[in-house]
Amino acid sequence: MPEWTWEWDGYDPAAEQLRESLCTLGNGYFATRGAVPECRAGLVHCPGTYAAGCYNRLQSAVAGRQVVNEDLVNLPNWLLLRFRPRPADGAWGPWFSPDTCTVLDYRHTLDLRRALLTRTFRYRPGDTGVLSVEQTRLVHMADPHLAALRTVFTAEDWSGEIAIESCLDGDVINSNVHRYRSLDRRHLTQVRTGTYEPDTVWLHCRTSTSDIGFAMAARTVVAGRPPASSEFRSVRHRAVHRLAIPIAPGRPVAVEKTVALHTSRDTAVSDPLEAALDGVSMTAAFADLMDSHAAAWEQLWRRAEIQVPGQAGRVLRLHLFHLLQTLSPHTADLDVGVPARGLHGEAYRGHVFWDELFVLPYLNLHFPEVSRALLTYRYRRLPRACRAAAATGRAGAMYPWQSGSDGREETQQLHLNPRSGSWLPDHSRLQHHVGSAIAYNVWQYYEATGDTEFLHTRGAEMLLQIARFWADTAVFDPDTDRYRIRGVVGPDEYHDSYPGAAEPGLDDNTYTNVMAAWVLTRALGLLRRLPAWRREELFDRVRLDVGELPKWEEVSRRLRVPYHQGVISQFEGYDDLAELDWAAYRARYDNIRRLDRILEAEGDAVNRYKASKQADILMLGYLFSPAELRQLFRRLGYDLDDEIWRRTVDYYLQRTSHGSTLSELVHGLVLARARRAEAWRYVQEALEADIADIQGGTTGEGIHLGAMAGTLDLVQRGLTGLEVREDALWLDPVPLPALSEYGFSLRYRGHWGVGVRRRSGQLEIGVPDSEESPIRVVLADRAVTIAPGETCTLVLPTSHRRPPRRHDQ
Repeated sequence: MPEWTWEWDGYDPAAEQLRESLCTLGNGYFATRGAVPECRAGLVHCPGTYAAGCYNRLQSAVAGRQVVNEDLVNLPNWLLLRFRPRPADGAWGPWFSPDTCTVLDYRHTLDLRRALLTRTFRYRPGDTGVLSVEQTRLVHMADPHLAALRTVFTAEDWSGEIAIESCLDGDVINSNVHRYRSLDRRHLTQVRTGTYEPDTVWLHCRTSTSDIGFAMAARTVVAGRPPASSEFRSVRHRAVHRLAIPIAPGRPVAVEKTVALHTSRDTAVSDPLEAALDGVSMTAAFADLMDSHAAAWEQLWRRAEIQVPGQAGRVLRLHLFHLLQTLSPHTADLDVGVPARGLHGEAYRGHVFWDELFVLPYLNLHFPEVSRALLTYRYRRLPRACRAAAATGRAGAMYPWQSGSDGREETQQLHLNPRSGSWLPDHSRLQHHVGSAIAYNVWQYYEATGDTEFLHTRGAEMLLQIARFWADTAVFDPDTDRYRIRGVVGPDEYHDSYPGAAEPGLDDNTYTNVMAAWVLTRALGLLRRLPAWRREELFDRVRLDVGELPKWEEVSRRLRVPYHQGVISQFEGYDDLAELDWAAYRARYDNIRRLDRILEAEGDAVNRYKASKQADILMLGYLFSPAELRQLFRRLGYDLDDEIWRRTVDYYLQRTSHGSTLSELVHGLVLARARRAEAWRYVQEALEADIADIQGGTTGEGIHLGAMAGTLDLVQRGLTGLEVREDALWLDPVPLPALSEYGFSLRYRGHWGVGVRRRSGQLEIGVPDSEESPIRVVLADRAVTIAPGETCTLVLPTSHRRPPRRHDQ
């Protein structure tokens, strides 16, 4: 079905890495890029296999300094399988490559429903007749340690033999991101290879510093017939299985390669190599593997159903597909976070940022067990965050902006501007608002699931320690009679210091301050709700003195929010910056999304200008409903009426270059909530961010997982106005004509498959039959209770004006 398939026709070397990213297959445990099997890594092809949470740390000399970076490791390439034909009366032809051979009818087809990637083509090798090839691959969703590749050869008008070379290649480096070429990228060491008769090769290696063991075993067989010959050999860290197979017209030859991958991080496995060999020896034929794999995906699609007509629905389904390949139910068994680029490439070195802020709201209502595991990843690194705060003389927990294996700060010290070739200082580690994102996700998870056990234990510890950090970071300023937070960087990474300042950091970033106030308010509210015995236990565990709480209360009400010209300032002093001549830069450059790189290459600095990379203040409108946001500002002693917010939105819309794929997403949702007609333009750009590679080559380095998940959440929460709070589902549907019909199911507090459908001015909510309690649904003008087994159809008001909606903080 067209809505379930994506096709790429023809062979285009310039677009190959983009297609490889978009055709990545994975299962939450590991993923493999959609590279062609016969080519090793080079300037055109970038094969890569990445196991969730498997990092390694290397030291490199950069710009006269020794820097240390931790990377998600590119594992041995299991995919390699090359071939060459020989006619009955001739010599062996060259090994096939799309770079050296002329191909006909070349096509890749990605089947989302069954998570299969199929490649078909025909070519005439030399004087031999035409050879037709069909390859189908999968990364198994039922058994997360398996992958398979099936290649069917058909000789159209000749007879002879096909030589096959099936390989496990341990001679690989992290080569997906060209900007990192100056860094040490060889992570694998102690590569050993061998054979396991009659049809299996194996490879075992370790990472050089983290000492993670990896084992792969590959079984290659010819379906239904024995090969004419079969031999094994090892060549430079590669385990090679060579076969020769007779071929004749009308008798297709099917070669099936099945691979098992295990690591020393696996649970219930003592020897990864033994587990891999055992796993591959017990696997079924490709057809049976495909059936069980498709069945596992069918279950996922049922739990994550989304129905949106047209091209938007097609793209949303692709986004959901890649989300589930990175964070599947298998993730619940792993100690991993949310990699910003999925398991699809090496950009950002596979690190965990704040992208879970855009991912967990969707997962909470479909796969809450995965959300819980991702929050547990943060909890396990809480001691490290507390040590980081203590090292700066502060209390509580200071989570790193970039995280990897053990929770230390992984943000690079230098970053390369590819326009100028300069290595520049990187101050993004000052984005301490990542802690607020973690606290927000803890609370949202609880509201969606009612999981008080998690909230009162691990969630409470994180929330309190993050609140403690903000209370200790805020400093009282008698001149303003306010608390201030100095020396930070907000979500807009263009601004990391004041022009000409000796030290990095900004004062009173509004997003940071308001989120800090929200965290403190939530922490205080949680303490009031906890049973007395649990509150005492918690105070003892985190060594919290009740005497600290009055300051928390005070800071939560008196943090400073700067204003200028009738709008909210992004940070103190924003109005002192120069205006940028946007028209001139748009005329001079095709793409100004990365304005920071353009200006630096010109000898200028983006810190001088009122220019934002992405939404900063407007992130508040993404995370909170208008009523919640007004309440937050009111608590801080500021009035935020509709007119001030409208002016603020317009002001920053004119000064944002959208250098992040998250930016259009945030702007689209904020404008939709404000009933603004231009919302669809930004929603559309968010939908196209990866398929059109609007960032100019970045998708080939890995998809943007936060943006993809955010578009799903835009339908789930943005268009419906859905909030989960106060033991109810709150709905306030947004009229967006281009997306006026949609449907999805969600999981809410024990109810599986709650259906939400909007069509023809009506909102239909169906609760599946169960023994659970009824669901309370609150709209702007009414509240209903829907019992299990019932469906409620609500007629929506035709006016875009909403009745007043009460909200209690």
